Amino acid sequence: MFELLLCSMFTILPDYLVRRYRQGKRIGKEITLFSVWYELRYGITGCAILTLSLITLIFYFHPSSHNVGSFFRTLTILPEKNGRVVEIYVDNDRRVKSGEPLFRLDDRAETESVEMAQQEVEQIRAQMAVAEADLAVAQGNLEQAQGAYEQVREELSVKADLLSRGTNAVSRREVERLEVALATRQGGVNSAKASVNAVQTKMETLLPAQLSSAEASLRAAQVALGKTVVRAGVDGTVQQFALQIGDVVNPLLRPAGILIPDKPKEVVFQAGFQQVSAQVVKVGGLAEMSCASLPFEVIPMVFSSVQPVIAAGQFRPTDRLLDITERGAPGTFLAKMVPLYPEQIKDVPWGSQCIANAYTNTHDQLEDPEIGAGRWMFLHMVQTVGVVHALLLRIQALLWPVQTLVLTGH
Repeated sequence: MFELLLCSMFTILPDYLVRRYRQGKRIGKEITLFSVWYELRYGITGCAILTLSLITLIFYFHPSSHNVGSFFRTLTILPEKNGRVVEIYVDNDRRVKSGEPLFRLDDRAETESVEMAQQEVEQIRAQMAVAEADLAVAQGNLEQAQGAYEQVREELSVKADLLSRGTNAVSRREVERLEVALATRQGGVNSAKASVNAVQTKMETLLPAQLSSAEASLRAAQVALGKTVVRAGVDGTVQQFALQIGDVVNPLLRPAGILIPDKPKEVVFQAGFQQVSAQVVKVGGLAEMSCASLPFEVIPMVFSSVQPVIAAGQFRPTDRLLDITERGAPGTFLAKMVPLYPEQIKDVPWGSQCIANAYTNTHDQLEDPEIGAGRWMFLHMVQTVGVVHALLLRIQALLWPVQTLVLTGH
């Protein structure tokens, strides 16, 4: 509408002034509803052509988007298990730090599990102390068995030597008895060694493994106990947090509230432009933005990135073939913008409704010494109509309060 009014000032208005003051034709007399087309045909035709040309130039070389916003992710305050709330540490609208406790669930079962795991660890450590005493006993038995073996072996050696000399002091029966006794003592030594090895294996392998398992169970129980205290994952503000002691929270069906993270150092605004502007909106290009939450202000922006694909073209494999005619909406391409001066958006809340104008910069092309006269005039015209679009944005910035009142019905 503004483009039509602007073009009519340069076409229809001069044509009317000529008809009125040069030809003496007046509205309601010679110029009526039935003769207006014939009388002002040159101005109306010129206005239509100029308006269409202006709109084409503006919306191609200086596209606009009414779908602009700074999206942000909220964190749902959820426990990792079902439970009944027994203690609350923060209030609604409270700003919290990462890791700060928010509320605590009933932890009697988890506390008992921790105590049982601790007792199991202490029991295994006690078994390790007993095993040390068993090792001392086994080593004593081994020394005793080795002493008895050496005593029988020496006695057998002496009597076998006497028997080999043919003396009557030792009988063959006695030597045979000593040989049997020596074999028995050897069995006792082997048994004592096996006992020592068994105790050492228990101390070096079995009990440490049991202790590691018990300590792992203790850590798992402590982790389960820690899960009963729900903490903030990031720095932010707690919203919709209306817990009461005795409430039951569920990680699937009944969250406790929402945590809104703090604003990052660089706030990115995302804008959806029509596909016809894909060759104009480029990284590093300049734009202007106006938001309903900050009326009467126009914020200069710069494009930081442009999404290389259009969301309307995505698909997921299903059990039916894709019919391209079912995708009627052409979709928009996404461009991300950051403020040229970050301090200007400090008062713009996240999620504000905004509009943005992108501008085509032809300065470098105008500086080309080999540019033709026609090209030079066209590029200057592109820059000139950019001023018109900038004016439209400023009018929109002034009309934000009126538009909000109309939309809300007040």
